[in-house]
Amino acid sequence: MPGAARARQVPLLSTSAPSPAARLRGLRPDWLSDPKVWRTEVLAGLVVALALIPEAISFSIIAGVDPAIGLFASCTMAVTISLVGGRRAMISAATGAVALVIAPLNREHGLGYLVAAVILAGVFQIVLGAVGVAKLMRFVPRSVMVGFVNSLAILVFMAQVPEMHDVPWPVYPLIAAGLALMVFFPRVTKTVPAPLVSIVILTVITVAAGIAVPTVGDKGELPSALPVPGLPDVPFTLDTLTTVAPYALAMALVGLMESLMTAKLVDDITDTRSSKTRESIGQGIANIVTGFFGGMGGCAMIGQTMINVKVSGARTRLSTFLAGAFLLVLCIVFGPVVSDIPMAALVAVMVMVCFATFDWHSIAPKTLKRMPAGEITVMVVTVVCVLATHNLAVGVVAGSVTAMVVFAKRVAHHAEVTAITAPDGGSAVYSVTGALFFASANDLVGRFDYAGDPDQVVIDLTAAHIWDASSVAALDAIGAKYAQRGKTVEIIGLNKPSARIHEKLSGELTGSN
Repeated sequence: MPGAARARQVPLLSTSAPSPAARLRGLRPDWLSDPKVWRTEVLAGLVVALALIPEAISFSIIAGVDPAIGLFASCTMAVTISLVGGRRAMISAATGAVALVIAPLNREHGLGYLVAAVILAGVFQIVLGAVGVAKLMRFVPRSVMVGFVNSLAILVFMAQVPEMHDVPWPVYPLIAAGLALMVFFPRVTKTVPAPLVSIVILTVITVAAGIAVPTVGDKGELPSALPVPGLPDVPFTLDTLTTVAPYALAMALVGLMESLMTAKLVDDITDTRSSKTRESIGQGIANIVTGFFGGMGGCAMIGQTMINVKVSGARTRLSTFLAGAFLLVLCIVFGPVVSDIPMAALVAVMVMVCFATFDWHSIAPKTLKRMPAGEITVMVVTVVCVLATHNLAVGVVAGSVTAMVVFAKRVAHHAEVTAITAPDGGSAVYSVTGALFFASANDLVGRFDYAGDPDQVVIDLTAAHIWDASSVAALDAIGAKYAQRGKTVEIIGLNKPSARIHEKLSGELTGSN
């Protein structure tokens, strides 16, 4: 039996290295080793490609360029970001936010300047990513994230409203049928994405029955040839740089904001982490490539990303790559077929995305009763600003600033001062508790009895922490007020970080030594 026990332990003690074939298997992506994953990624990419077509055409109209420019931009953005981006399964393409930023430049100076701005915006994004701007995402609170998601769902829905206004009556039953298919078809099978089934069935019905409804072809003519790379048609002068730089910087900031927020949302949905720095640099590379192909640039698309990740279940870079590749094939090879897809089918897909994206729990009565008023305020400010400006970046910034104000106000009241007079009456001890920073330090000076205290005053900061120069200035002011009355102040209990900042700044903030 002892020998048998030793024999059983031999495999556990083996330290043989895995074979080269085993190591290669470990490096292969999931879609190469799992046919189910491969099927999911391929079909998800096809659904996203179909959903991208009307969106890209619409954003091209907003930017004032030919629809082919928006479609090619979506192709190059998706393909490039699938290779260099930091967030797997996220879709980047031509977007409305970017179109709004660069539309005035195209209107005033022409397409060449727009393309130059796209390339320069990519350079800005690479620089911003390299210096660590993506790390600022950790300062975006959850209430802002919820407001971002909800406002996004509302914006996507509002974008579908024109497709349901002043249209032939068959559009409405087609949309209803599309929604019903996407709700009930997954109960039959999840092998094929329900949005793809809905698009195919509604297209077959409208074409076979000859139903006259708005189609993808009505949005604009699809391209019939591949894009050709080249330099923007602008004079390479300092005047050109000063003209395009402000638009390029605005585009870079808006694009990064939307992309990083979308990446964070996908992280939460998939319970995985992604490199925001790599995503920032990847967005820059994708915009540079898109610019050299004459595209209008773009960033992450929350709606199409939700179709890919939440509705279709994609999780790898393959779906992102194929979304761009399929879009190119659909436009160039199957343009006439794609043109016959009824807009009602794509509207139904986007409406379903809206309902799946919106955080309904955040507005439930039970949640609102338990949620602090400050958190609700931050969420509402984010949503209102986004809906008022149609700019997600503006809403995120406004919500984050509001959250900082709410936090500062809340923390400021946590600083308390308790006075203890010694039994012999020869000294007074003040115990300070809480965080000392600019908001709480302003009230600190008025919490001491300068006239009534004995000659020796002790300020105990054992339970406090000094965060900024305002706190040091307040402590200096307290000491000065006591000194004017011939009394001395001793500060005790400083922790190491507080002691360092106090030693460094005390007596230096008012010009006195």
